[in-house]
Amino acid sequence: MSNRVLAHTGARLPIVQAPMGWIARSGLAAAVSAAGGLGMIETSSGETDNCKAEIDAMVAAGLPFGVNLPLMFLRDDTMVRYVAEAGVRFVTTSAGNPATFLPLLKEHGLTVYHVVPSVRAARKAVECGVDGLVVEGAEGGGFKNPAEVSLLVLLQAVRELTDLPLIAAGGIVDGRGMAAAFALGAEAVQMGTRFVASAESPVHGNYKQAVVGADETGTVVVNRNGSPTMRVLKTAYSSELAATGGQAGGSLAAVKQLYFGGDMEASLASAGQSVGLVHQVQPAAEIIEETMRTFREALDEARKRADLLPF
Repeated sequence: MSNRVLAHTGARLPIVQAPMGWIARSGLAAAVSAAGGLGMIETSSGETDNCKAEIDAMVAAGLPFGVNLPLMFLRDDTMVRYVAEAGVRFVTTSAGNPATFLPLLKEHGLTVYHVVPSVRAARKAVECGVDGLVVEGAEGGGFKNPAEVSLLVLLQAVRELTDLPLIAAGGIVDGRGMAAAFALGAEAVQMGTRFVASAESPVHGNYKQAVVGADETGTVVVNRNGSPTMRVLKTAYSSELAATGGQAGGSLAAVKQLYFGGDMEASLASAGQSVGLVHQVQPAAEIIEETMRTFREALDEARKRADLLPF
Protein backbone atom coordinates (compact mmCIF):
# COMPACT_ATOMS: atom_id res chain seq x y z
CA MET A 1 0.00 0.00 0.00
CA SER A 2 1.34 3.41 -0.93
CA ASN A 3 1.29 6.27 1.53
CA ARG A 4 -2.19 7.71 1.10
CA VAL A 5 -1.46 11.06 2.74
CA LEU A 6 1.29 11.74 0.22
CA ALA A 7 -1.03 10.71 -2.59
CA HIS A 8 -3.76 13.01 -1.28
CA THR A 9 -1.57 16.03 -0.66
CA GLY A 10 1.14 15.90 -3.30
CA ALA A 11 3.81 16.32 -0.63
CA ARG A 12 7.04 14.36 -0.89
CA LEU A 13 7.42 13.71 2.84
CA PRO A 14 4.74 12.87 5.45
CA ILE A 15 5.23 15.96 7.61
CA VAL A 16 2.43 18.52 7.79
CA GLN A 17 2.82 22.02 9.25
CA ALA A 18 -0.08 22.83 11.56
CA PRO A 19 -2.48 25.59 10.41
CA MET A 20 -1.80 27.91 13.35
CA GLY A 21 -3.78 31.14 13.45
CA TRP A 22 -1.80 34.17 12.23
CA ILE A 23 1.33 31.99 11.99
CA ALA A 24 0.51 29.61 9.15
CA ARG A 25 1.01 32.07 6.35
CA SER A 26 2.78 31.67 3.01
CA GLY A 27 6.32 32.43 4.24
CA LEU A 28 6.31 29.46 6.60
CA ALA A 29 4.10 27.24 4.44
CA ALA A 30 6.27 27.73 1.36
CA ALA A 31 9.43 26.86 3.30
CA VAL A 32 7.84 23.65 4.59
CA SER A 33 6.50 22.65 1.18
CA ALA A 34 9.75 23.45 -0.60
CA ALA A 35 11.52 21.13 1.85
CA GLY A 36 9.17 18.28 0.97
CA GLY A 37 6.54 18.61 3.68
CA LEU A 38 3.06 20.07 3.42
CA GLY A 39 2.65 23.73 4.25
CA MET A 40 -0.76 24.81 5.49
CA ILE A 41 -2.52 28.18 5.37
CA GLU A 42 -4.77 29.18 8.25
CA THR A 43 -8.12 30.92 8.13
CA SER A 44 -8.89 30.85 11.87
CA SER A 45 -7.54 34.39 12.35
CA GLY A 46 -10.61 35.70 10.56
CA GLU A 47 -8.45 38.03 8.48
CA THR A 48 -10.29 37.08 5.31
CA ASP A 49 -8.50 39.31 2.81
CA ASN A 50 -5.07 38.47 4.22
CA CYS A 51 -5.82 34.74 4.19
CA LYS A 52 -7.03 34.93 0.59
CA ALA A 53 -3.80 36.70 -0.37
CA GLU A 54 -1.74 33.99 1.36
CA ILE A 55 -3.66 31.28 -0.51
CA ASP A 56 -3.09 33.09 -3.80
CA ALA A 57 0.63 33.33 -3.03
CA MET A 58 0.86 29.58 -2.47
CA VAL A 59 -1.08 28.81 -5.66
CA ALA A 60 1.27 31.10 -7.59
CA ALA A 61 4.31 29.38 -6.06
CA GLY A 62 3.20 26.07 -7.53
CA LEU A 63 3.97 24.17 -4.33
CA PRO A 64 1.73 21.54 -2.74
CA PHE A 65 -0.15 23.01 0.22
CA GLY A 66 -3.39 22.83 2.12
CA VAL A 67 -5.85 25.14 3.85
CA ASN A 68 -7.61 24.68 7.17
CA LEU A 69 -11.26 25.67 7.52
CA PRO A 70 -12.32 26.02 11.19
CA LEU A 71 -16.06 25.52 10.80
CA MET A 72 -17.25 27.22 13.97
CA PHE A 73 -15.46 30.44 12.99
CA LEU A 74 -16.90 30.67 9.49
CA ARG A 75 -19.87 33.03 9.28
CA ASP A 76 -20.92 31.73 5.85
CA ASP A 77 -19.53 29.80 2.88
CA THR A 78 -17.52 32.71 1.46
CA MET A 79 -14.09 31.38 2.44
CA VAL A 80 -15.06 27.81 1.62
CA ARG A 81 -16.08 28.81 -1.91
CA TYR A 82 -12.92 30.87 -2.33
CA VAL A 83 -10.76 27.90 -1.34
CA ALA A 84 -12.73 25.55 -3.55
CA GLU A 85 -12.35 27.81 -6.59
CA ALA A 86 -8.78 29.03 -6.02
CA GLY A 87 -6.99 25.86 -7.08
CA VAL A 88 -6.52 24.39 -3.59
CA ARG A 89 -6.61 20.59 -3.68
CA PHE A 90 -6.36 19.62 0.01
CA VAL A 91 -8.18 21.01 3.05
CA THR A 92 -8.62 20.12 6.67
CA THR A 93 -11.82 21.02 8.46
CA SER A 94 -12.02 21.43 12.22
CA ALA A 95 -14.09 22.70 15.13
CA GLY A 96 -17.50 21.74 13.85
CA ASN A 97 -19.57 19.32 11.82
CA PRO A 98 -17.64 18.27 8.69
CA ALA A 99 -20.90 17.65 6.86
CA THR A 100 -21.59 21.41 6.78
CA PHE A 101 -19.43 22.16 3.76
CA LEU A 102 -18.28 18.69 2.69
CA PRO A 103 -20.65 18.47 -0.32
CA LEU A 104 -19.42 21.83 -1.65
CA LEU A 105 -15.76 20.87 -1.22
CA LYS A 106 -16.22 17.45 -2.80
CA GLU A 107 -18.19 18.99 -5.66
CA HIS A 108 -15.02 20.94 -6.50
CA GLY A 109 -12.84 17.85 -6.26
CA LEU A 110 -11.03 18.67 -3.01
CA THR A 111 -9.62 16.07 -0.64
CA VAL A 112 -10.96 16.68 2.87
CA TYR A 113 -9.50 15.52 6.19
CA HIS A 114 -11.30 16.38 9.43
CA VAL A 115 -9.53 17.14 12.73
CA VAL A 116 -10.80 14.94 15.57
CA PRO A 117 -10.05 15.05 19.33
CA SER A 118 -12.13 11.98 20.23
CA VAL A 119 -13.39 8.66 18.91
CA ARG A 120 -16.92 10.05 18.85
CA ALA A 121 -15.84 12.88 16.57
CA ALA A 122 -13.90 10.46 14.40
CA ARG A 123 -16.91 8.20 13.98
CA LYS A 124 -19.08 11.14 12.97
CA ALA A 125 -16.51 12.35 10.43
CA VAL A 126 -16.13 8.87 8.93
CA GLU A 127 -19.91 8.61 8.57
CA CYS A 128 -19.94 11.98 6.80
CA GLY A 129 -17.58 10.65 4.15
CA VAL A 130 -14.32 12.53 4.74
CA ASP A 131 -11.18 11.27 3.01
CA GLY A 132 -9.00 11.09 6.11
CA LEU A 133 -8.56 12.28 9.68
CA VAL A 134 -6.15 14.46 11.62
CA VAL A 135 -6.09 12.78 15.03
CA GLU A 136 -5.24 15.47 17.58
CA GLY A 137 -4.12 14.49 21.06
CA ALA A 138 -4.40 16.65 24.16
CA GLU A 139 -0.63 17.27 24.16
CA GLY A 140 -0.93 19.69 21.28
CA GLY A 141 -1.13 23.45 21.58
CA GLY A 142 -4.01 25.79 20.85
CA PHE A 143 -7.71 25.00 20.99
CA LYS A 144 -8.43 21.71 22.77
CA ASN A 145 -11.25 19.41 23.72
CA PRO A 146 -11.87 19.87 27.49
CA ALA A 147 -12.08 16.06 27.77
CA GLU A 148 -8.38 15.40 27.28
CA VAL A 149 -7.20 12.22 25.56
CA SER A 150 -3.53 11.70 24.80
CA LEU A 151 -2.39 10.96 21.28
CA LEU A 152 -0.99 7.61 22.42
CA VAL A 153 -4.48 6.41 23.34
CA LEU A 154 -6.51 8.32 20.77
CA LEU A 155 -4.52 7.21 17.74
CA GLN A 156 -4.94 3.54 18.65
CA ALA A 157 -8.64 3.97 19.30
CA VAL A 158 -9.28 5.78 16.02
CA ARG A 159 -7.27 3.19 14.08
CA GLU A 160 -9.51 0.50 15.58
CA LEU A 161 -12.50 2.44 14.26
CA THR A 162 -11.44 3.09 10.67
CA ASP A 163 -8.93 2.29 7.95
CA LEU A 164 -8.96 5.87 6.62
CA PRO A 165 -5.53 7.57 6.37
CA LEU A 166 -4.56 9.25 9.63
CA ILE A 167 -2.34 12.24 10.35
CA ALA A 168 -1.13 12.23 13.96
CA ALA A 169 -1.01 15.58 15.75
CA GLY A 170 -0.05 16.61 19.28
CA GLY A 171 3.30 16.32 21.02
CA ILE A 172 5.38 15.46 17.93
CA VAL A 173 8.48 17.51 17.15
CA ASP A 174 10.98 14.96 15.85
CA GLY A 175 11.52 11.57 14.26
CA ARG A 176 11.10 9.62 17.47
CA GLY A 177 7.59 10.93 17.92
CA MET A 178 6.95 10.36 14.24
CA ALA A 179 8.08 6.73 14.50
CA ALA A 180 5.80 6.17 17.47
CA ALA A 181 2.85 7.63 15.56
CA PHE A 182 3.52 5.43 12.55
CA ALA A 183 3.70 2.37 14.79
CA LEU A 184 0.20 3.23 16.02
CA GLY A 185 -1.29 3.57 12.56
CA ALA A 186 -0.51 7.08 11.28
CA GLU A 187 0.65 7.74 7.73
CA ALA A 188 1.87 11.28 8.46
CA VAL A 189 2.42 13.65 11.35
CA GLN A 190 1.45 17.26 11.93
CA MET A 191 3.78 19.57 13.83
CA GLY A 192 2.84 23.00 15.14
CA THR A 193 4.97 23.95 18.12
CA ARG A 194 8.13 22.84 16.34
CA PHE A 195 7.43 25.16 13.42
CA VAL A 196 6.60 28.08 15.72
CA ALA A 197 10.29 27.96 16.63
CA SER A 198 11.47 27.90 13.02
CA ALA A 199 13.43 30.60 11.24
CA GLU A 200 10.54 31.22 8.84
CA SER A 201 7.89 31.50 11.53
CA PRO A 202 6.58 35.09 11.51
CA VAL A 203 6.27 35.38 15.29
CA HIS A 204 8.45 37.57 17.48
CA GLY A 205 11.75 36.19 18.73
CA ASN A 206 10.48 36.32 22.31
CA TYR A 207 7.81 33.75 21.47
CA LYS A 208 10.33 31.48 19.74
CA GLN A 209 12.76 31.70 22.64
CA ALA A 210 9.98 31.02 25.14
CA VAL A 211 9.29 27.76 23.29
CA VAL A 212 12.99 26.85 23.23
CA GLY A 213 13.43 27.74 26.91
CA ALA A 214 10.44 25.79 28.23
CA ASP A 215 10.58 22.28 29.66
CA GLU A 216 8.01 19.49 29.45
CA THR A 217 5.93 21.19 32.17
CA GLY A 218 6.04 24.53 30.39
CA THR A 219 2.41 24.62 29.25
CA VAL A 220 -0.94 24.96 30.98
CA VAL A 221 -4.55 24.43 29.94
CA VAL A 222 -6.85 27.42 30.37
CA ASN A 223 -10.64 27.70 30.11
CA ARG A 224 -11.14 24.08 31.10
CA ASN A 225 -14.74 24.82 32.00
CA GLY A 226 -15.37 27.46 29.38
CA SER A 227 -14.58 28.31 25.81
CA PRO A 228 -12.18 28.21 24.17
CA THR A 229 -10.20 25.59 26.08
CA MET A 230 -6.55 26.06 25.11
CA ARG A 231 -3.09 24.66 25.82
CA VAL A 232 -0.65 27.55 26.01
CA LEU A 233 2.81 28.45 27.23
CA LYS A 234 3.08 28.87 30.98
CA THR A 235 3.41 32.58 31.83
CA ALA A 236 2.36 34.58 34.85
CA TYR A 237 -0.87 35.49 33.09
CA SER A 238 -1.76 32.02 31.81
CA SER A 239 -0.82 30.39 35.14
CA GLU A 240 -3.19 32.70 36.98
CA LEU A 241 -5.98 31.92 34.55
CA ALA A 242 -5.42 28.20 34.94
CA ALA A 243 -5.32 28.42 38.73
CA THR A 244 -8.39 30.60 39.13
CA GLY A 245 -10.48 29.23 36.28
CA GLY A 246 -10.72 32.69 34.77
CA GLN A 247 -11.94 33.17 31.23
CA ALA A 248 -9.45 34.21 28.59
CA GLY A 249 -11.74 35.27 25.77
CA GLY A 250 -11.04 38.98 26.07
CA SER A 251 -7.28 38.60 26.09
CA LEU A 252 -7.31 36.88 22.71
CA ALA A 253 -8.01 40.27 21.15
CA ALA A 254 -4.45 41.20 22.11
CA VAL A 255 -2.86 38.06 20.68
CA LYS A 256 -1.03 39.98 17.95
CA GLN A 257 0.76 42.02 20.63
CA LEU A 258 2.21 38.75 21.87
CA TYR A 259 2.79 37.03 18.53
CA PHE A 260 4.34 39.96 16.71
CA GLY A 261 5.08 42.52 19.44
CA GLY A 262 6.82 40.08 21.76
CA ASP A 263 4.82 40.94 24.91
CA MET A 264 4.51 37.47 26.40
CA GLU A 265 2.04 38.60 29.07
CA ALA A 266 -0.32 40.41 26.68
CA SER A 267 -2.27 37.31 25.72
CA LEU A 268 -1.92 33.54 25.36
CA ALA A 269 0.83 31.83 23.37
CA SER A 270 -0.38 28.52 21.96
CA ALA A 271 2.12 25.69 22.46
CA GLY A 272 2.10 21.95 23.05
CA GLN A 273 3.76 19.87 25.74
CA SER A 274 6.45 19.12 23.18
CA VAL A 275 8.10 22.46 24.02
CA GLY A 276 10.41 20.48 26.27
CA LEU A 277 11.76 18.69 23.20
CA VAL A 278 12.48 21.84 21.16
CA HIS A 279 16.03 23.04 21.81
CA GLN A 280 16.80 25.60 19.12
CA VAL A 281 15.34 27.76 16.40
CA GLN A 282 16.11 26.24 12.99
CA PRO A 283 15.09 26.71 9.36
CA ALA A 284 12.10 24.61 8.33
CA ALA A 285 14.23 22.61 5.90
CA GLU A 286 16.60 21.57 8.71
CA ILE A 287 13.69 20.63 10.95
CA ILE A 288 12.22 18.41 8.24
CA GLU A 289 15.57 16.83 7.33
CA GLU A 290 16.36 16.06 10.97
CA THR A 291 12.88 14.70 11.58
CA MET A 292 13.13 12.30 8.66
CA ARG A 293 16.64 11.22 9.64
CA THR A 294 15.75 10.56 13.27
CA PHE A 295 12.51 8.85 12.14
CA ARG A 296 14.50 6.29 10.21
CA GLU A 297 17.00 5.93 13.05
CA ALA A 298 14.21 5.38 15.57
CA LEU A 299 12.66 2.67 13.39
CA ASP A 300 16.04 0.93 13.02
CA GLU A 301 16.65 1.08 16.78
CA ALA A 302 13.19 -0.35 17.46
CA ARG A 303 13.87 -3.26 15.11
CA LYS A 304 17.19 -3.96 16.83
CA ARG A 305 15.54 -3.96 20.27
CA ALA A 306 12.83 -6.28 18.99
CA ASP A 307 15.45 -8.66 17.57
CA LEU A 308 17.05 -8.95 21.03
CA LEU A 309 13.87 -10.34 22.59
CA PRO A 310 14.16 -14.04 23.53
CA PHE A 311 10.97 -15.05 21.73
